Order: sequence, then C-alpha cells, then structure tokens
Amino acid sequence: MKRLISFTKMHGAGNDYIYVDTDAFPLSNPAQLATQWSAPHTGIGADGLVLISRSTVADFRMRIFNADGSEALMCGNASRCIGKYVYENQLTRNTTLTLETLSGIKELQLAIQDDIVTEVTVDMGAPAIKQEALTLRTNQGTFTGTVVSVGNPHFVIPTYDVDSVYLPQVGPALEYHPFFSPGRTNVEFAQVLNSTEVSMRVWERGSGITMACGTGACATAVACIAAGMTQQTVRVHMDGGALTIHWDKTTNRLLMTGDAVRVYEGLIAI
Repeated sequence: MKRLISFTKMHGAGNDYIYVDTDAFPLSNPAQLATQWSAPHTGIGADGLVLISRSTVADFRMRIFNADGSEALMCGNASRCIGKYVYENQLTRNTTLTLETLSGIKELQLAIQDDIVTEVTVDMGAPAIKQEALTLRTNQGTFTGTVVSVGNPHFVIPTYDVDSVYLPQVGPALEYHPFFSPGRTNVEFAQVLNSTEVSMRVWERGSGITMACGTGACATAVACIAAGMTQQTVRVHMDGGALTIHWDKTTNRLLMTGDAVRVYEGLIAI
C-alpha cells in the first residue's frame, strides 16, 4: 500500500530543493528518495531533498540529502527556504528562529511583508580559512585557491572569467582530489567585479553544477575579503541570483541575506 507524501518545491537564488515536513510525513529512506526525486526527468527534479522537523535543541531541525543521496552538513539557501516554509505554513509566528543543522545551530531573521517572507538573513557563524594559496594539480590543469570552511568545505579559486571555466570536467576533478579525501569538497570559481561585487559559479559536492550555493557564496566572500580584493560586504552574483554576504571581522560572524521562493506544492507516492 503506497503512501502519499506532501512536498514543497522551493529555491533560494535558483538553488532548488524538495522540502518535506517529516513530523507530518516521516521518511525512513531519505537518501534513496533524494536520488529518485531529484532526477529531472523521472522524478520531481531538484538539487536534493530537505527534511524539516521540530528540534530538541533549537526551534527547528534541517537535514539535507544531495541529489546523489549523500547527506550535507549545511546549506545556506535551504536554511532561508526553511524560514519561509515554517512561517508561511504557520508552524511558527516568530520572525527570529533557530535552526539545528549538522554544522551547528544557525539563527534566522525573517523579513515579512503582508504576512509573506520576502527575505531571510542567516547567521552562518564563524568562517575558518584552512589554507590560502593552495595549488592542486589535476588532469584538468593546475588550480590555486583558498580552502574555507563555513560549516562545510569549499575550495575558492579566483579567475578572470568565470564563464570560461568548463565546470562539468573541472568540478569533479577538484571535488574528488586526493587532498580533500575522503569527504570531498565544494568548488567555487570567483571573478571579482569591483570592491563590492563578485561573480561566482559553483560545483556542489554531491549535486554537481547548481544555480547557486549559499555556503559557496559565503566562502567566496570570505576568500575575497581575506585577500583584500573586496570590502566586508559583498554582493555575490550566481547563475540563479545574488546574495549579500557580510563578514564582520571584529566578531568573526558571517551574515548571508537573500530570497526564498516557493515554486509549487504537490503529492508524491512512495
């Protein structure tokens, strides 16, 4: 006997996930379902599956499964979408929320207009620059970048032209580079446009090319600010949209602000 599962398709700057309230619709095999449902032609089509539930240590809990079934530590775009989901579905009336993730508890600030969440700011915590000017050799060439952790690992590579990078080949070569073994890494190519704007393209660990990556935008901003290429507030432009990242070096807190968009709702049988 099959069950019908209610889901919501949402995106933040084009980074799209399938969201399920697992308090209402428990899922015993989320990794398998993430792979099935994320498929663009035979499933719903998404970058992965996000599970929402109540938390014993925060207001809500988030679990993220990439399109390949692997579980992610953190997703900035998904965090913002959860803020919109829980408020507009009346699971809370608070505009300041805490969210439990595998990389710690994050705080969300919701901007409300006519009872609709128009924008969400996520306190991403303290970033950590693990290594600067790291040079790696791959079968796709040699790349020099900055290793940054914002709750999950990133390798940020400066470039003069992000559009010239052939991500389908370069992305996997760096994601699976032995330096990042066994956990792998997310990969960002960043082009500084001016002191407050950066253009970025991303290869996400476990998902491949995506329209945007919230943690990737944060890591990119941190790498550029640390190198003196930009100011402490940076607008990061990605294929799916832009996010505003502010790194307060005094407190070492990283704030990410951007949209959250509800695309549609549906039912799927399992």
